[in-house]
Amino acid sequence: MSGFTAQPSMLMTSLLLFGLTSGVLTAGAIGLMLDLTAAETAGTFIGAWGLAQAMARGLATVFGGAMLNLGQMLFTMPVMAYGFVFAVQATGLILATQLLKQVNVREFQTNAKDAIAAVLESDLD
Repeated sequence: MSGFTAQPSMLMTSLLLFGLTSGVLTAGAIGLMLDLTAAETAGTFIGAWGLAQAMARGLATVFGGAMLNLGQMLFTMPVMAYGFVFAVQATGLILATQLLKQVNVREFQTNAKDAIAAVLESDLD
C-alpha cells in the first residue's frame, strides 16, 4: 500500500510492525521448541534451534532477493515486484501454518522422552 500511495510514513509503520512481530515469532518459536523436548535435553535443542533459526533467516534473505529479482523480470513496476515477494511469503506462511497443525506435541514429547531414556540407559551400561 505504501508503494501505491507513495506514503513513506506507512512504510515506516509497517516496518515497525514487522520488527515487533518478528520478536514475537522468535519468542513463540522458542516456546514451542521447549514444549517439544524433555528437560534433560533442552540446552542441546536450544542450540540446535538457534542454528536452525540463523540458517532459516539467511536462506530467507537470499531467496527473498531471488524472488525480488524474479518479480522485477516479470513486472515493470517496482511496486508489483515487491508485491510479488509478499505474495510468495504469504503463500509460504499459509502452507507453514497448515503443516504446523499436523504436529502432535504430546506424541512428540512421549517419543522424545522414550528415546532419551533409552540413550541414558545405554550410557549407564
